[in-house]
Amino acid sequence: NTKLAFWTYPRLVKSFVKTKNGKRAGSKTFAQTPIAFFVTKIYFCGEITRHKMIIDTSIDKTNFFFIKNWQKYLYKLIYESKCTNRRINMNFCNQLLKLTKNSNIKIVFPEASFSDRTIKAVQKLKKLGVCEPLLIGDESSLVMQNKKLGKFNIINPKTSQLTEMLAQSLFDARKDKGLTLEEAKKLILNPHYFATMLVKCGYADGMVGGAEVSTKDNLKPALQLLKNENSFVNSYTLIVGENGLTNNPFIMTDCGLIENPTVEQLPVIAKRSADEYVALTKIEPKIAFLSYSTYGSANSEATQKMSKAQEIFKLNNRDIKSVGEVQLDSALLKNVASQKMGEGKDFYGGANVLVFPELNSANICYKAISYFGKLYAIGPITVGLKKPVNDLSRGATVMDIVYLTAITVLQCKKEKEWKY
Repeated sequence: NTKLAFWTYPRLVKSFVKTKNGKRAGSKTFAQTPIAFFVTKIYFCGEITRHKMIIDTSIDKTNFFFIKNWQKYLYKLIYESKCTNRRINMNFCNQLLKLTKNSNIKIVFPEASFSDRTIKAVQKLKKLGVCEPLLIGDESSLVMQNKKLGKFNIINPKTSQLTEMLAQSLFDARKDKGLTLEEAKKLILNPHYFATMLVKCGYADGMVGGAEVSTKDNLKPALQLLKNENSFVNSYTLIVGENGLTNNPFIMTDCGLIENPTVEQLPVIAKRSADEYVALTKIEPKIAFLSYSTYGSANSEATQKMSKAQEIFKLNNRDIKSVGEVQLDSALLKNVASQKMGEGKDFYGGANVLVFPELNSANICYKAISYFGKLYAIGPITVGLKKPVNDLSRGATVMDIVYLTAITVLQCKKEKEWKY
């Protein structure tokens, strides 16, 4: 559409523009007139806004009029966003940001010193009032790179007065696992351990990381220090966008942590995801326990696992609608469900919480629909920790960081209600 508009716009209006001698202006002549330049620039502000929103939104609309080569700028944005040009439900995303506006929740970002995307994101978060960003890194170096960061709270683990105390707390928490005090003093200099200890000791309410490191490196400190006893930690991914079936968001779980959840773990994962879905969307959850079989169309250990998980879930949560085991098309499409599922089920199509049998299928599926289907994935979002710590994909955009941080803030606000 953008390329077509560049070619057609001058031709579309040339018949309405006349030169001083009364003749109609040619397309080239009109395209060179100030009014054509001005009007066309207004038109493409919308296109620039759309693509800029996908990748960082660090520029205001008013600044578009001061871009010298604005056509080249727009094409550059389209090129940068072509792999992340997804159909975003902006109503939901805007509502998410409104719920966190003017928040005083402190979120720590351990990768601020080596992530340009994180720096752009925290500037936007600060401007929107989503949270109070707490940056880990060398203050003088960060401020030298970006003077605007002088207004942010920056902590350097190498020079902070908190380092010794946090190292002692880390030692106390892990000494039963064989960690020595000397090892704790070295480990606390790691930005992810330092950030996690800030959360554990109450200096921050939550943490968001993973844009530059693996899930293992980002979440390992939290799993060691913030894990609830006699419980487990799982994750889910929130999918947002117009998918041809519904404009409402839906959840896919577990896409990031538990490689092969047991029959006993799956009902707990489903209940946690349902609670989070209601808290984020205020929509009634409909849970589907997914398989390659629909109610016995195939019989194996894998299909029985999901069938038993749904039975256990239903026994403990009769007020929440659930079906399983079902194939994905039966979970989503009413006409397919009515043919395959038989009578007496809780619902037919329209599932919004999709529980996968294991990590392989869940992770592949969420990435596939995110890139091939151009839907917007937020997460993975962890559930089951004492305090919220969330993980980004290393392919995360600036807006991915913003939206995941907003959800982390909501988790912090609802911390007491969401404990498991």
